[in-house]
Amino acid sequence: MEITLSDNALKTFARCITCLARIGNELAIQASSSQLLFHTINSSRSAYQCIAFKSGLFDAYNVSSNSLQCSVLLKAVCAVLRTPITNIDHLTVRLPDPDAPKVQWILDCYNGMRKTYWITCNVEPDIHHLSLDRQKFPSNFVVRPRDLSRLLANFQSSLQEITIIATEPSSLLTDASNEIGGKEVELRSYMDPTKDNDTLLHTQLWIDPKEEFLQYVHTGDPIDVTFSVKELKAFLSFCEGCEVDLHLHFEKAGEPILMAPKFGLEDGSHSNFDATLVLATMLISQLHEGAASEPPVGATGTHPHTEERNASHMLQENCRANVSFEPPSDHTRIWSDLSVHLKALVLWKNDRHKEKQF
Repeated sequence: MEITLSDNALKTFARCITCLARIGNELAIQASSSQLLFHTINSSRSAYQCIAFKSGLFDAYNVSSNSLQCSVLLKAVCAVLRTPITNIDHLTVRLPDPDAPKVQWILDCYNGMRKTYWITCNVEPDIHHLSLDRQKFPSNFVVRPRDLSRLLANFQSSLQEITIIATEPSSLLTDASNEIGGKEVELRSYMDPTKDNDTLLHTQLWIDPKEEFLQYVHTGDPIDVTFSVKELKAFLSFCEGCEVDLHLHFEKAGEPILMAPKFGLEDGSHSNFDATLVLATMLISQLHEGAASEPPVGATGTHPHTEERNASHMLQENCRANVSFEPPSDHTRIWSDLSVHLKALVLWKNDRHKEKQF
């Protein structure tokens, strides 16, 4: 295998590596005559990301074998791309043969300097390609990355999990619902009921999809999904850097949530790459934990930015922004398994808190 990138394609490639490194530790590489696949999974198997590059993205693309696969440490690849992209004329990646012990990375800089790196391949790569049909998810919405980042700014930076509650627009018929003023989507900070949350800030944000989203599809009863914020923010930064909208697909609590750029290859666009992020969701529905939450008083008929300020800081006034580094309780460890079949249930590993160091 030998591939070469330059200019905008190299910038896109670097953004992809940065995003993958924020998800997992190992980069699995699969190459065929038509495309190059990069994918990774985190240590707790609750987040999986795959990026597919079409051969047309590269200045030169040559894969001699029908199927080639290997894996390298993402930390090592990030070290290669530590050189500013603006200083690089082109990047070449070579794997002499499928059984080669190392991958060669060559940076040819504008000043005439050539930097060569050799990254050791994993002897027995654990490569699992996860494929989900986006069309089978009953609910979805499209949002601009900057808009979603602005909404997430209302929550504490130490927040680990967030809940999205989706309601069918036509089902808001009660007086209590009318007070929300057509805000069919709620963002809610997840609070572990097994811990003392008296000192933590609980934030609830009601959103009107017509104002904040570019597209919103949900029918039937209200549903909710609770998932990790860390990977969401990583993918948001990736989409914002690529100047594309974010498309979220989901079903219900316990089923995975899928995120992809709006220009996804399924839409028939002419993009030369596509990305998919799949996150496990908490099995326990937050809708069943108690009565439905009440909307903030006076939120109707105000400007969207004013609504955010009215809805963001609730319940606890005597809060402090402290970060807990203790392992989550059993209540928060139970997630859907993102292995090959996505059906088995696994316990949230005790060392999940160590991921904060990455």
